[in-house]
Amino acid sequence: MKIAPVSIFSGNSNTALAEKIAKRYGSELGKVTFSRFSDGEFQPAFDQTIRGHDVFIIQSTNPPTDNIMELLMMVDAARRASARKVVVILPYFGFARQDRKDKPRVPIGAKLIANLLTASGVDRVVSMDLHADQIQGFFDVPFDHMYASSIFVPYLQSLNLGNIVMASPDAGGAKRAAAYAKFLKTDLVICFKQRGGANKIESMRVIGDVRGKDVILVDDIIDTAGTIAKAADLMMEEGATSVRAMATHAVLSGNAFENIRKSALTELILTDSILMKGEACDKMSILSTANLYADVIKRISENESITEHFEFTTIL
Repeated sequence: MKIAPVSIFSGNSNTALAEKIAKRYGSELGKVTFSRFSDGEFQPAFDQTIRGHDVFIIQSTNPPTDNIMELLMMVDAARRASARKVVVILPYFGFARQDRKDKPRVPIGAKLIANLLTASGVDRVVSMDLHADQIQGFFDVPFDHMYASSIFVPYLQSLNLGNIVMASPDAGGAKRAAAYAKFLKTDLVICFKQRGGANKIESMRVIGDVRGKDVILVDDIIDTAGTIAKAADLMMEEGATSVRAMATHAVLSGNAFENIRKSALTELILTDSILMKGEACDKMSILSTANLYADVIKRISENESITEHFEFTTIL
């Protein structure tokens, strides 16, 4: 079977990551021009032929919403330019926290984004560490859900910490933390929190023993860092030796940087799925997802299985 030419493009949300992915794949990032009108309207245009190509578009859909419109219009442009296949790489799936109706008269934002991408003509979607696993079911096209464990686990092992315990900052993330605990053969601790509204914590307490332990908090998203900071402080009060946190998607809004600096965290381990808005503070370690996505692009383009990237134990 003849393999189609591969072209990799990026929107403006995270071109630094897209350039790394293209380089690791062994090619250059394709050229896209964004024409802008005086009222802010824009129009993307591919500056090279993509007829018969497998087109991969890399774009995180974090705010501003221009990132979503860029992606939708690039997919539409690729379809109209006779691309053989259009695959969207979503390092960060924005609006994923709106995966259900948690109160009356609100949208299910994640489902709406899935509908928009499907309507635009995408053939396949690849993302990592979704806020809710059921989002995969919102799509009527193949959806590949990768895990950052293949990036985080080797880094954790390189720290050579003597007495690790995995922890979840809330009950919702217990499944994720439990998977790490099972693989690393450690205990699991959960923080039980009660919210007073979005980004507001009324109370928090620790379920489990952290005394004398090196605690590793695990989460998919770190936004204002209020939960992680409060959990780290609480763990230290409970007798932990050190507290580190791992989060795949560094949203880092509001007072996040200040909250991190003032917290009891020894280290905050992040990936580059979102382009960082500010300068990383001394506590932050940024790990790249480029190798993983480059390998996935290669496997998809060559019609090879990517099953191993769905497995928690896969170590690149």
